[in-house]
Amino acid sequence: MNLGMPEMIFIFLLALVVVGPKRLPGLARQLGKYMAEFKRASNEFKNQLEAEMLNIELEEQAKKQAEAPKVLPPEEPWEPPITPAQGIVSRGSADDISDTATETDSRAAAEAKPLPPTISASTD
Repeated sequence: MNLGMPEMIFIFLLALVVVGPKRLPGLARQLGKYMAEFKRASNEFKNQLEAEMLNIELEEQAKKQAEAPKVLPPEEPWEPPITPAQGIVSRGSADDISDTATETDSRAAAEAKPLPPTISASTD
């Protein structure tokens, strides 16, 4: 409600004529008190309404998060960045290492060249 200066002067003069100059200040005080109380009550109601709306929104968000399945990104196949060298045991147990060592020794023995015959020195 927008009241300009001419409208306010008209209302003041009308109240002065209707109520009289003696009772007008007391009436204005009462009117001010009632307006302040009305404004306070309306602000309190507005704040309560906003708080309840916020609580409802938070409850709805919590319910949606509880109901929604947790979506994980698609799993990508894992590939080692560097392929291990052949014949090297990595992260193995002691049995794996000893098995590899015996296999290597047996291969080395099979591939070894036969030694030339030796002449024995006899002192007869």
